Amino acid sequence: MKESLFPAKILLFGEYGILKNYSGLSIPHNIYKGTLKIHSELNKDILCSNYEIKKFYNFLSILEKKKRILTKLDLNKLHQDIQKGIFFHSNIPQGYGVGSSGALVAAIYDKYAKNKLKGSFKHNIIILKKIFSQMESFFHGKSSGIDPLICYLNKPLLIRSKTDISIIGIPKKNEGKGAVFLLNSGAPSKSDTMIKFFLNKLKHDKFQKILFVEFIKYNEKCIEAFLKEDFKILFTNVKLLSTLIFNHFRFMISKNFWKIWKNGIFNNIYYLKLCGSGGGGFILGFTQNYNLSRIKLKKYTMEVLFRF
Repeated sequence: MKESLFPAKILLFGEYGILKNYSGLSIPHNIYKGTLKIHSELNKDILCSNYEIKKFYNFLSILEKKKRILTKLDLNKLHQDIQKGIFFHSNIPQGYGVGSSGALVAAIYDKYAKNKLKGSFKHNIIILKKIFSQMESFFHGKSSGIDPLICYLNKPLLIRSKTDISIIGIPKKNEGKGAVFLLNSGAPSKSDTMIKFFLNKLKHDKFQKILFVEFIKYNEKCIEAFLKEDFKILFTNVKLLSTLIFNHFRFMISKNFWKIWKNGIFNNIYYLKLCGSGGGGFILGFTQNYNLSRIKLKKYTMEVLFRF
């Protein structure tokens, strides 16, 4: 069976905003990846993965019967492979906001789509996003489609709206004092619970104003500054984002991280923000002094994404 590897993803900016058609910046993260395999020997993880794919197959079959599916998949072949013991061999942590379900969706599409689209053209990217949004809704109830899109294309994406998505270049990594890093909370998140909480909060006018005015403004400035490598402007706005998230999205931050989140804001050593839906999993960190941040956060597992 030919193996195609699909990476994890990191949504640097745009958490929740992209669900409401605002900007985001997402990158593949090839430290974590997954591929479809036929088992040579059974164990608990393989059986669980195979069972999850079977449930996904049932979901796709229902869509096909109702003629609602947005792409043609060879579901007969998928069913045969499920019987043979197909599973998703992956080191992508589940529930950590780095696209474990997105990578699986990308892998299923890549292997079983009858008229597979490539991402060379902007028009195809938009169609793929719609397809992936529908497919990944099985896992989260509601999906933007961005995670599987990143995993499938393996390219950084700038999301301006649902119909304006482009492959872009990002700043090159170097060995400066600053860094963007992942902080491991030590516990997975339930994305569907976080998304439902967010959508319920949106019913309140005060929260809508916070999101659609302040959050979006800081988010846009962070994306622009990051792409221009203007780190002074970036850190000014990451601090504002971190503060806003702490004040208004605190339910989405693990309680044992409230203190270090607040310490970062007051000490200006590092700033933390959500990585994906929040509620656990990874947290994103931004610092202009990584060595000092590592000392301050020595109790926690840290993983560098960029140095600058």
